[in-house]
Amino acid sequence: MSKLLVLQHTESEFLGLIEDHLEARRVAFQYIRPFVDQSWELKTFDPFDGLILLDGGPWGSAGQRDVPSLASEIELCRRYLGDGLAVIGFGLGAQILATAAGGRSEATPFEFELVQAIRASDNEAAAFLPATFPIVRYGRDRALPPASAQVLASDSDGVAMVFQVAENSFGFAGNPGVKSGIIEDLIMEFEDSPEHAIPELKKLRAAHLEIERSLQKIMVGLIQRTGWMKRDGQT
Repeated sequence: MSKLLVLQHTESEFLGLIEDHLEARRVAFQYIRPFVDQSWELKTFDPFDGLILLDGGPWGSAGQRDVPSLASEIELCRRYLGDGLAVIGFGLGAQILATAAGGRSEATPFEFELVQAIRASDNEAAAFLPATFPIVRYGRDRALPPASAQVLASDSDGVAMVFQVAENSFGFAGNPGVKSGIIEDLIMEFEDSPEHAIPELKKLRAAHLEIERSLQKIMVGLIQRTGWMKRDGQT
């Protein structure tokens, strides 16, 4: 059984619908919370098969309101990439992945928006993504992947929504398995919240079925490309 390290940046953020897909494939995962666990860096040396970096609510990485563990997480991500282990980043996690891979992040305002991502149709690497699918951007700042990265999906303005920085590592502008309850809890957890939250929450609730359907295809592709589902007899 594969075992993944999942880094949380807030009380409210978790894998959401992705948990069910991992459990169904006997992929274990362990949450570690740098913001409450002083020994979190020691625990990252346990034998994990991959790393998932979650979003961060109001935390960012471009200097406006950086997550306190930013430097250590970038180094951790570089270690995983250097060892050839798969890394998946969502939102803030994608910013950390982009930086660790040689890119950077840019400062943007705190936003909450349901966006339709459009697959790069001429890119074979993007074949595991639906032609269009919803992405929820909730947070500040934006990943700028390195020039060597492949952009697999963008929004209507050409902003990268999904990118690939190694054979098995991917960044998403938001968690493709997000639940409306995660966003609701984030709004209550922090005084800092984006404008127009209530109308966007209504859009998110209406898009739940589309999110679930899109995630089925996305997770099949991610599991294949990360190698996280081992066949019987593998260790």
